[in-house]
Amino acid sequence: MTEILPPDAAGIARAAALLRAGGLVAFATETVYGLGADATDPRAVAAIFAAKQRPRFNPLICHYPNADAALAHVQENATARRLSEAFWPGPLTLVLPRRAECPVALLVSAGLQTLAVRVPAQRDALSLLRAVGRPVAAPSANLSGQVSPTTAAHVLGGLSGRIDAVLDSGACPVGVESTVLDLTGLRPLLLRPGGITREAIVDVAGPIESGATPAVGGLRSPGLLASHYAPSLPVRLNARTVAADEALLAFGPALAGGGALFQLSDSADLVEAAANLFAGLRALDETGRQRGLRAIAVMAVPMEGLGLAINDRLRRAAAPRRPGALPLDPAKGREALGSRSV
Repeated sequence: MTEILPPDAAGIARAAALLRAGGLVAFATETVYGLGADATDPRAVAAIFAAKQRPRFNPLICHYPNADAALAHVQENATARRLSEAFWPGPLTLVLPRRAECPVALLVSAGLQTLAVRVPAQRDALSLLRAVGRPVAAPSANLSGQVSPTTAAHVLGGLSGRIDAVLDSGACPVGVESTVLDLTGLRPLLLRPGGITREAIVDVAGPIESGATPAVGGLRSPGLLASHYAPSLPVRLNARTVAADEALLAFGPALAGGGALFQLSDSADLVEAAANLFAGLRALDETGRQRGLRAIAVMAVPMEGLGLAINDRLRRAAAPRRPGALPLDPAKGREALGSRSV
């Protein structure tokens, strides 16, 4: 049963408690309603994708109560600071390299070494973020592919019974998602137009590029190239055996053998597996290279529920490499947030 919470002190306290406990809470921003989870809890983040029936692990936006909190988790630059001073709180999302000590789960950024951060301009959202005391990951609070919600009723129409609560703050005033600007390159790259205009950004940041192009399901960037998510070791899918010189990414009872093991989920729980996926690929890649292993063997994951998203990323990891590509390179991490992000 999904709780409907009023935006008073008690309602915000209840919503914050649910988020800290690993629950899912929808809340209003100035753009659309977001489906929030504790961004430092991989399982809670995985539950977002399960609730939305989202078939791919697209990066999510992390929401913070102020600019200092947001920029503490990324490697800021002078442009980021100018833009944050000009437009935060407000509907602008900045994509920057993650700090090494960033506590946000890798699933939030879909395994990339970048992080999308913003400070919303909605009073109740800011109160909630302060009460949670942790970054909150939040795409739009709707089933994947449906119209973004701008009222609590819209949220309940798609997610009632699938999430813990909705903090009902009335209608969202902007109604379109935040502008997403990538600051990881030599010049800012507009990944998605939104609540802050290009002209306003140029006035503050100078010339910007537009590298994202429309595609089915939202704006995309070069980060969606098939091999982008590959570790440096080759990946072999649907493994039924594992060689001594291979690392094993296991799902359910592990195969015998192999030179290294990472278990996605002993109990074959798809939410747990999704929460562990990117950490597992990175861990096996590092261990495998240290031990001189030749590949990562991946046990089969069922094509149902979150298994669709898991298999989507595994196929990308196993795809043929582009000549000269360096997988998981932060400088190539320019994947646009899907147009359903807030």
